[in-house]
Amino acid sequence: MLLQLEQECLDVYKRKVEQAVKSRAQLLQTLADARVELTNLLSALGEKTYVGIPETTVGTIKEQLAAIAPALEKLWKLKEERIKEFSDVQSQIQKICAEIVGDSKHSESPSVDETDLSLKKLDEFHAQLQDLQKEKSERLHKVLEFVSTVHDLCAVLAMDFFMTVTEVHPSLNDSTGVQSKSISNDTLSRLAKTVLVLKEDKKQRLQKLQELATQLIDLWNLMDTPQEERSLFDHVTCNISASVDEVSIPGALALDLIEQAEIEVERLDQLKASRMKEIALKRQGELEEIFARAHIEIDTDAAREKILGLIDSGNVEPVELLADMDNQITRAKEEALSRRDILDKVEKWMSACEEESWLEDYNRDENRYNASRGAHLNLKRAEKARILVNKIPALVDTLIAKTRAWEQDRGITFTYDGVPLLAMLDEYAMLRQDREEEKKRLRDQKKFHDQMSKEQEAIFGATPSPARQLSTKKVVGPRANGGTNGTASRRLSLNAHQNGSRSINRDGKTRPVAPVNYVAISKEDAASHISGTEHIPSTP
Repeated sequence: MLLQLEQECLDVYKRKVEQAVKSRAQLLQTLADARVELTNLLSALGEKTYVGIPETTVGTIKEQLAAIAPALEKLWKLKEERIKEFSDVQSQIQKICAEIVGDSKHSESPSVDETDLSLKKLDEFHAQLQDLQKEKSERLHKVLEFVSTVHDLCAVLAMDFFMTVTEVHPSLNDSTGVQSKSISNDTLSRLAKTVLVLKEDKKQRLQKLQELATQLIDLWNLMDTPQEERSLFDHVTCNISASVDEVSIPGALALDLIEQAEIEVERLDQLKASRMKEIALKRQGELEEIFARAHIEIDTDAAREKILGLIDSGNVEPVELLADMDNQITRAKEEALSRRDILDKVEKWMSACEEESWLEDYNRDENRYNASRGAHLNLKRAEKARILVNKIPALVDTLIAKTRAWEQDRGITFTYDGVPLLAMLDEYAMLRQDREEEKKRLRDQKKFHDQMSKEQEAIFGATPSPARQLSTKKVVGPRANGGTNGTASRRLSLNAHQNGSRSINRDGKTRPVAPVNYVAISKEDAASHISGTEHIPSTP
């Protein structure tokens, strides 16, 4: 019995000893695990030491565990916070990366490497996040620039902006916030492509509109369209010389505007065909007027028939025809300008010849000194006419010199209403010389007659002189085309039917010819001439 009790006591003691050993072993294992966990936590957190960890291992195992427990708890809490920080940073990185690649469905939480929760690693993630945020900001700026460019281009082209950007990505319309807009590679690529397409469309539309504007201006100039009608298309012609970048007014390149310009060009083209003859004949009339003022003779009927024939045949473009006529008008103006100095002197010469003719008629008037109404005015005019007539030879010489210089310079003959001017001047000079010779002959004949009369009076006494008898009568001397015997002068054949210094050509225009009074003689000369030709009475 005692042995049994002793054995039981030994067993109980043994069990308690084993239990104590086991408990101590567990405590030691727990303490070792705690120290390992502490080491791992410090390693994961990148901490070499921690303030709360006891430096010595004094005391029982439980006391040592109690001393380590607060440090472990703080390190576990610090680890959780660090994991949360890593998760937040990695989530932001993952989100931005997903936005860049355009993966909007990616929503998995990032996996955090708990073996490396050091601040250095966290700083690396923060640096990566900052780089990505910077890239996102740059991408967002590019997106907004592209969207703004698309907006401006759509405004100029009169296109639906919201529809255009929504086709690129739904987040690009104004209903979403700036930060919510897509910044993916695909979005940037499609936006860039959209901008290129719109710019090319803008370039083509501007080119088309400028071509239409040029056609409109050509047609307007062709048909002399009034400014009021042209102003209706100022919005078309205002960009005729603008570059692509200079066109920024909303709707300036709308398809409706281009269609409107096309319709107007087509309408003017149809109108041009019906008005072409009217316009061409108007240009021809202008050309003929310039030639008429410059006294250049042209075949107007043939010119008009040629123009109408060209228009009817359709072998020449109306623009080319009018451009050629404009060139003819320009050359005609230059020709008229080169002739102006000579024509002014021709007018002075013709005016002087008219005054000379009037003076001849005035000198034959026996009543010119009578006190009649207007007699004093005729006297003043006669004085001025004599001064002007005396200047005629010098004027003719100057005119001949200038005409010859003009002809030598241009290599052509200077004509006045189809008649060579030098030939007219030569005719005038010869007729004037013939007149002077005729006057001289009449004076010599009168002188001879007077001498004969004196001799007869000395021999037979005074007898009535036929000259005196005729001198009491008004004798009209031969004019212009006739000599003393009434025959026509060969150098006046061009104006034998005229009484003035101009004649009418076949077109109804006046042209200067030699004045008709070149061989006119005064009343006294005529009387002397007639007396000299009468029979002298024989001696009784």
